[in-house]
Amino acid sequence: MLAQAKDEWTVSEAAHLMRRAGFGGSPEEIQRVYQLGRAAAVEAYLNPQEPLDAFPMPAWADPKTAFVTMRENFAKQRQARMAAERDTSEAAQEKFRVQQQERQRESRRQGFEGQAWWFGRLMNSQAPLREKMVLFWHDHFATSLQKVKQPALLLKQNQLFREHAFGDFKALTHAVLKDPAMMLYLDTQASVKGKPNENFAREVMELFTLGEGNYSETDIKEAARAFTGYRFDRREGKVMHVRFQWDGGEKTVFGKTGKFDGDQLIDLLFEQEAAAEYLPTKLWKYFVEDEVPAAISKRLAKTFRESGFEVEAVLREIFLSRAFYDPTVMRNQIKSPIQFLIQMSRELELDELAGGHVTVAQVQLGQVLFMPPNVAGWDWGKAWINTNTLLSRYNIAGMVTKGAESTGQEDAGGDDMMMEMAKEANGPMARMMARGTQSWEGPDYEKIAPRALREDPEKLADALMARLFQAELGSKQRETFVEYAKAKKGAVFTNHEVAELCHLMMSTPHYQLA
Repeated sequence: MLAQAKDEWTVSEAAHLMRRAGFGGSPEEIQRVYQLGRAAAVEAYLNPQEPLDAFPMPAWADPKTAFVTMRENFAKQRQARMAAERDTSEAAQEKFRVQQQERQRESRRQGFEGQAWWFGRLMNSQAPLREKMVLFWHDHFATSLQKVKQPALLLKQNQLFREHAFGDFKALTHAVLKDPAMMLYLDTQASVKGKPNENFAREVMELFTLGEGNYSETDIKEAARAFTGYRFDRREGKVMHVRFQWDGGEKTVFGKTGKFDGDQLIDLLFEQEAAAEYLPTKLWKYFVEDEVPAAISKRLAKTFRESGFEVEAVLREIFLSRAFYDPTVMRNQIKSPIQFLIQMSRELELDELAGGHVTVAQVQLGQVLFMPPNVAGWDWGKAWINTNTLLSRYNIAGMVTKGAESTGQEDAGGDDMMMEMAKEANGPMARMMARGTQSWEGPDYEKIAPRALREDPEKLADALMARLFQAELGSKQRETFVEYAKAKKGAVFTNHEVAELCHLMMSTPHYQLA
């Protein structure tokens, strides 16, 4: 076990746990976590009381509704295609194109709504570590709307990650093998005896369980044969293993020979030494720092193996370790775009952001929910920051803090499909974004910065720094904020001026760190 931190801790360490194991919080929330003590706080994060169904999904994502709709759409699409093949006239072809465009618009609308649903859950969930693990699994087992094209399947997968957030990683990997979104994304659906597709076999080794260098090309080719025959029946909403499409011959993988199917092959993966080390190392990078000391990697691997690949055991050890609270680790992780947006919202005690603008903000910052760039997920750390994304962070912070006074940047650029989702042909979503931004009033500054506090610019600046940074800043940086507050005070320190002070603080390099 890693060397543990003492149960006695500081408010600053409590805030650190909240930022890394979740998305931060208000000063009052930080105090509540601090009062629990370190060990009890970690247990509270690992054992949330919020039920899994606390945030009802959109009606179209309900499994029964979704698969009935999928079956109906499948039949309609088949009929339309057959009609277009029979009648090649220009009018018939145009009718077919219109029908296709209508289905695409509906899919984009659902994708947009699904993203808003998950973002809202991230903002308001009382189980922040569970949601942060759902985001981790979404990156680890990356799938995208761009290829899957069925938003209901992405939300189904999202719930799968929630159910297995802290659980048995081996069981989750088995479930992912038969997850419809993953099957469509990595072409397991098209893998049959005699023509095995190697995509899932390669990624389950390289990206999901073992890591590069811990398998051979022969292992991949042989494993791909084991993963043949799995089918997602869109009409019934069921995943089946079709025996006559499965290669039941002997395969040799990692030096073992047998008539392996997909489940048996995954069991074989977890017999490899690398399976115990790969995921804990990735969790350390996600929650702590990019560099993982060899000794820590080995210790976490031992915990993982002995627990039967239970993620909860690894997380508990990380969050109770002395290394997690080391000064070199605290406030030294670049916020991902989602962390930036959610943490900002929680610090400002917001339960929603301007309608529609959230989607554009994700595009601008480079992390759109349900749309990782490829099977390897997003690049993290320093990759989040460049000249454009940093400017976007400042502009988005201005819109959030100052409301309709700040228009921000409406041109999201970037991903074509995302922009199609955000700007439908007739512009309803674009108009919704504009209306949402225009009506956005911003945070409740009467609560965040009471009038009595505004009488003393130094106390006001210190209170806002404590809220937004949860740490003491250098004297030079503090003086900048204090002088700004003094210069703005005048006869009355208005909400507008409080918003400008918050925006100034958020437009600093230090605020980009968690």
